[in-house]
Parts: sequence; C-alpha cells; structure tokens
Amino acid sequence: MFDPKTFSFDVEKMTEFFKQNDFTKQLSAMNLPKIDTESLLAAQQKNMDAVVEANKAAAAGYQDLFKKQMAIFEETMAEAQKHMGSFDAKKMDAETAKAQAELAKTAFEKALSNMQALAESAKKANSDAYEIVSARVQESIKEIQEYAAKAGK
Repeated sequence: MFDPKTFSFDVEKMTEFFKQNDFTKQLSAMNLPKIDTESLLAAQQKNMDAVVEANKAAAAGYQDLFKKQMAIFEETMAEAQKHMGSFDAKKMDAETAKAQAELAKTAFEKALSNMQALAESAKKANSDAYEIVSARVQESIKEIQEYAAKAGK
C-alpha cells in the first residue's frame, strides 16, 4: 500500500528503470494495428527526459534559494547580536531612542528587500521548471498531430 510518509521519488532511479527496461519489445509483441511503437516510446522517453530536466532545474533553484535564506539568517543574527551587545536601556535618552528607531527601520527595510529577493529566486526556480515542461507539452502536441496524420493515411 502507498504510504506518503515513506514515499521517496528518486529521478535517477526512475530514469535508470526506463533505461533498463525495453518497452518496445513488449509493445511490438502486442501487434497493435497502425501504431508506431518506436515513435510512441521515443515520445514518452522525451516526456521523461523533460520531467527529469524540470526537476533538476527546480532542485537547483531551490538549492540556491536555501543558500540565500541561510546567508540572510546568519547575517541577521550577526547584526542582532551586534546591536544587542551595544544596547543599554539605562542610558536611553531621546537621541539614543532615535538612533535605535532608525536601526529598526533600516533592519525592516532590509528584511523586506531580502524577502523580495527570495520570492524572486523561488519564482525563477518555478519558471525554469515550467518552461522545460511547457516546451515538451508543445512538442508532444505536435507529435500527436503528426502521428494522427500518418495513422489516417
């Protein structure tokens, strides 16, 4: 039975599975009328290749996103430690309060900028993966139309 907690999708294992199993022999043994099994399987291989490439593009994008998040977190923690070390509530006067407010404003603006950069990275990762799959879908539609034209003859 399928257990989503233990399920692990491994693109490399799936690709290896399709490389090791020659489905053309199995399909050609079926003797289906007017079906070019080689073309059909070649198209499916292209589909799998597109999915693999899309996953690789998404993984690379998300890895980059994770690295950026870690860098931002480390930088934020270092800044917070620096400011907390120099903060003394006993010496709080109008000038110090103004300086602290300015630091808080700057930190907030930087956080917004970082959030925007992370959102852009995620958008790019998704866009790259989508472009690969979208191109393959368009190609697949064209192949189906060509196949239908051949089968009609």
